[in-house]
Amino acid sequence: MATMTRPLNETRSTCPYCGVGCGVLIESRDGQITGVRGDPEHPANFGRLCTKGSTLHLTASAEVMRQVRLLQPMQRSARGTAPIPFGWDEALDLAADRFAGIIRAHGPNAVGFYLSGQLLTEDYYVFNKLAKGLIGTNNLDTNSRLCMSSAVAGYKQTLGADAPPACYDDVKHADCLFIVGSNTAWAHPILFRRIEDAKRANPAMRIVVADPRRTDTCEIADLHLPLLPGTDVMLFHGMLHLMLREGWTNPGYIAAHTSGFDALAALVAHCSPEKVAQTCGITVDDLVHATRLFASSPATLSLYCMGLNQSSSGTAKNAALINLHLATGQIGRPGAGPFSLTGQPNAMGGREVGGLSNLLPAHRDMANAAHRAEVAAMWGVQDIPAVPGRSAIEMFSAAADGEIKALWIACTNPAQSMPDQATVRRALERAEFVVVQEAFATTATCDFADLLLPATTWGEKEGTVTNSERRISRVRAAVPAAGTARHDWTIGVEFARRLEARLPRRALGTGTLFPYERPEQVWNEHRESTRGRDLDITGLSYSLLEAAPQQWPCPADTICGGPAEGDAAASPAAARPLGRARLYEDGVFPTPDGRARFVATPYRPVAEPREENYPFSLNTGRLRDQWHGMSRTGTLGRLFGHVPEPVLQMHPQDLARRGYAEGQLIEVSSRHGRLVVPVAASAELAPSQAFMAMHWGPEFIGGRGSDGRPMAGVNGLTTPEHCPVSKQPELKHTAVRIARAELPWTMLGMAWLPPGQALAARVALRAQVESLPFFSCVSFGAPGALKDGAAQPTGVLLRVAAHEAPPDAVLAEIERLLGLGGADTLRYADAARRQRRAVRLQRGAAAGDAAHVVGLLLAGDTRAEAWIKALLQDQLPAQDFGRQLLSFEPTAPVAVAARGRTVCSCFGVSETAIAGTLARCAGSDAARLAQLQGTLQCGTNCGSCVPELQRMVRAVPAALPEAA
Repeated sequence: MATMTRPLNETRSTCPYCGVGCGVLIESRDGQITGVRGDPEHPANFGRLCTKGSTLHLTASAEVMRQVRLLQPMQRSARGTAPIPFGWDEALDLAADRFAGIIRAHGPNAVGFYLSGQLLTEDYYVFNKLAKGLIGTNNLDTNSRLCMSSAVAGYKQTLGADAPPACYDDVKHADCLFIVGSNTAWAHPILFRRIEDAKRANPAMRIVVADPRRTDTCEIADLHLPLLPGTDVMLFHGMLHLMLREGWTNPGYIAAHTSGFDALAALVAHCSPEKVAQTCGITVDDLVHATRLFASSPATLSLYCMGLNQSSSGTAKNAALINLHLATGQIGRPGAGPFSLTGQPNAMGGREVGGLSNLLPAHRDMANAAHRAEVAAMWGVQDIPAVPGRSAIEMFSAAADGEIKALWIACTNPAQSMPDQATVRRALERAEFVVVQEAFATTATCDFADLLLPATTWGEKEGTVTNSERRISRVRAAVPAAGTARHDWTIGVEFARRLEARLPRRALGTGTLFPYERPEQVWNEHRESTRGRDLDITGLSYSLLEAAPQQWPCPADTICGGPAEGDAAASPAAARPLGRARLYEDGVFPTPDGRARFVATPYRPVAEPREENYPFSLNTGRLRDQWHGMSRTGTLGRLFGHVPEPVLQMHPQDLARRGYAEGQLIEVSSRHGRLVVPVAASAELAPSQAFMAMHWGPEFIGGRGSDGRPMAGVNGLTTPEHCPVSKQPELKHTAVRIARAELPWTMLGMAWLPPGQALAARVALRAQVESLPFFSCVSFGAPGALKDGAAQPTGVLLRVAAHEAPPDAVLAEIERLLGLGGADTLRYADAARRQRRAVRLQRGAAAGDAAHVVGLLLAGDTRAEAWIKALLQDQLPAQDFGRQLLSFEPTAPVAVAARGRTVCSCFGVSETAIAGTLARCAGSDAARLAQLQGTLQCGTNCGSCVPELQRMVRAVPAALPEAA
């Protein structure tokens, strides 16, 4: 009898990564996600996806889920012990007992909640009400504090409300794009595709990029301003100085729609072009050119992100840029406006519900007594505390000092992402009770939890998110929850109901404050909270959002273009836009007098300037194919192809001056911590600058110093100094010193492992080497085309360095975990010299198949890595090498052609293949790029690699035309 194939289901949802908010179509069968593609009808992406979004289904495979998901509640009987399974009722009762006991003994401010911009709006809303309404503490903050709080403060200071006034469609209407503090090509790749489209459609568009690094975003720029780190305020003040001097402002707009300009004009009078050029490290000519383009273009759109936000002057940077838009009238019309790009998929939704320690629902201010009264009445509680809660930095500092005694952490990984990890870890260790509500069991923060609660994740969740352009989309579940995982909002509701019975009653009525059984009920309450506010969404409903994503504001007012009271019947069958695409088109702002406000804040240098003991500026940022702490993207070996291992980038001149070689281990130290890491040259940087990706946390790189303290990844170095207004930390600049790491004993272990074992083996390998001075442990994968659909092999790469070799038992366990324990493994050992080799060969199933290296360990002398690593990773035939595989020689006995780094992740195209093909291509740069793409397909799917391809085209000389 023929086996029946169950039908394939397709579910509309959204991508869980950046703030672009792309729509996805999730394919599933038999309760398992099997594929994903871009939703061609979603207005954020129209079917496009980046490398991360295109591989979402692979992160949800059964093999991955079994190894990394938290599938049931777990409890630690004591810190440092392994957690054991726990029932849901017992877990929630324990959490309620512990929190209630601490609140009764020490007051409501002895507890804190730390949430995530990756939660859904419904999740956010429940926890905000739980903390500020039920418990009576404002100690609720989120990791949005690390990415967007300066943008929030900047918009509120100048325009009166936290509301980005522009939309994605403005990119194609702009005549000048001013991109500052954003590597849009990597951080928001699908929006960058729109920028590329707009440039092709309008070659006269001018693009200015202001960034200390020459990133991939600069590939499309007409002008790059390589300003020194932290000097953005001086740059913007200098631009306004020039605008005033040259008559490039819009006096009519200033007079009719703004206030406070005279004070700002007096401040910038001292910011001469020469002073600005010297401070920012740019030329006067480039300053004048950029200013002229910004001010005189018919429509100027600025795009900005973490380079402005993650700063001790973050609010001032945001406000100073918005000042330029107000001074020139570049706001409130197509193609013009200051557009803050949201970092996380629902940081906007969290801001909407008041999910920061100083905010209340619907953009209400905690400092406003009337706003507090409105929220208390809406929630049915006695009051909302008047004192703002502790922000993220303050919360963990208070826990480290013993003032906050219980922490509830949901969907975020502060033991990786927060700055000043020494303080964060002291907080997690000192807190009396730590709850971690998480989908992934492999995050660094899970190691500190007393109670672990399994939450649903992408593909399993139901609710809403809001993207950078204020567009609300429905998130839908394609498959059931894994294991016994529950929705984040559900966990919050069930905990809150238990807490209600254990605390003195703050509610005014007799029923529960949390009567929700479905996420739509939560959202409807949130919707009502927005009535009459700047983000009014009373004209929307779940039913309307089912038809199409919608932008706010969308009030229940047909005169304003909205339907009545979220009535689905008010919308025709065909989806149509209901909300407002652009704000402030009438020049009226949500301030007491209806005018936008200029903000005059003097330039301040970075909090920790470079000096003799710390002569380098460390910057952090994103990689193209990874996301945050990599709890999801880090499960896929193929996403390590572009940047395979953690490195610290330095300018080539700095490497040469100090005598460092590529890949050499160096020690980076700041006032806050230290890290050992390989070094790499990068021409993107200026001299005396360094860069390390934000993703490299203790899950992937670490070790212990001579004092026995563990290194905590890149954020073990970063500073807790933060903006006094937004409380956002200065993750974009830390002064560091760099020295050679003297660790003579090294080891490299690599192996292809079964898909169902590789991730678990990576965790086990890390546990074996955590006490050594340096380790990095990452995945790698085969570089096949994503569209092939075949299962991809997974590999693990472990790199270790120490003063001396670890015990033989440790090396033997590492070999076992790498699959090197069998009789098919070649071995060599020299105990006196602490040298060790193990190489495993394997033939294919068919007769005559070549033998390949599938696992290796090089310990003590790792020079042979230069060629033997390529045999394994590129799966090259190795049967002719025999015992030469155990050689120490740095060169292969016969030539080995390594394929090189992967540039195109979608089709697995390497830099070696690209360079070889380009050498045969003739014609203009555009023609050669087209030939390259036609031959290898690179850059023809998601397009994320196109800027790098363009750079390679320019670097490789064109082939000479063939003679007739």
